[in-house]
Amino acid sequence: MHTILIVDDDVYIGDMLEEILEKEGYRTARAYSGTETLMFLSSARPDLILLDLMLPGLSGEEILPLIKGIPVIVVSAKAEVSDKVDLLLNGACDYITKPFDTAELLARITVQLRMAESAPAPVSVLCFRTIRLDTASHSVTVADTPVRLTQTEYAILKLLMQNPSQVITKTLMLERISEDTPDCTESSLKVHISNLRKKLKAVDGNDYIEAVWGIGFKLNEEIS
Repeated sequence: MHTILIVDDDVYIGDMLEEILEKEGYRTARAYSGTETLMFLSSARPDLILLDLMLPGLSGEEILPLIKGIPVIVVSAKAEVSDKVDLLLNGACDYITKPFDTAELLARITVQLRMAESAPAPVSVLCFRTIRLDTASHSVTVADTPVRLTQTEYAILKLLMQNPSQVITKTLMLERISEDTPDCTESSLKVHISNLRKKLKAVDGNDYIEAVWGIGFKLNEEIS
């Protein structure tokens, strides 16, 4: 059974959507603000989200880019073409204007769920020797021992594990991790990598990251 998260602070509309969806055999969940939506998504993963824009606190436009890997249909009274274009470019899969036809909304939901099911599943776990990095939970273990990393350390390790046989130059590394860690600079990169190496090595004594002098960094493939 698919779960659909209804994000709307209008109780009447939310109740109506909940009744319609449950009659169609969907399981529903509710959130009434942007902040509540992000809290919900931190511990649960619905199959689709119906997202209103005019929410208390964080707006729908603000939380949309933060929703990853879940189809989002915006349900809003905003009818301007420019609004629809901006939202589709920022992560929405579809857009329906209030007031909407129930049959049309259900058809759009069916299409998005069908597309999501047919899409290839993303690789969520990266492995190198005894390191295991789960991109879904942002967790890292070495020899089954959890390792706590900072946001920047995690981004560096993920990049290296996505390219296990390649030397990643400092310039490329800064460019590729900037989306996740905009505060990392060329001067601080060496410190972050040094701290990351120490944390990984502390578990089983292996130095998993090697510096390639004058070029950049790579995973140490000589570790057995």
